[in-house]
Amino acid sequence: MGIRRDVFFRQIGAKIAYYRTLHGLEQNQLADKVHISQSTLSRIERGKYGDNISISLLLDIAEGLEIDPSLLTTFSSMEKSMWAYQAYPDGLV
Repeated sequence: MGIRRDVFFRQIGAKIAYYRTLHGLEQNQLADKVHISQSTLSRIERGKYGDNISISLLLDIAEGLEIDPSLLTTFSSMEKSMWAYQAYPDGLV
């Protein structure tokens, strides 16, 4: 089973946006707490930050949200089912 990294990163981003909204924070407020730009946080929340989001940055975001970091990287069975893909001979998904 392969992991669709784009889906994985979008799911992490969606969790960040969810907890940010739950805590009544705007993107710029959380970005300030974490010492990143609002545009960087926006890209992270949309899953468009790339494959190199660091554990350190995820820990900073979790701290800014005042949540356990595992909440950003723990997924239900349904969420995990979205990671699977079948590679086709030409490499397309």
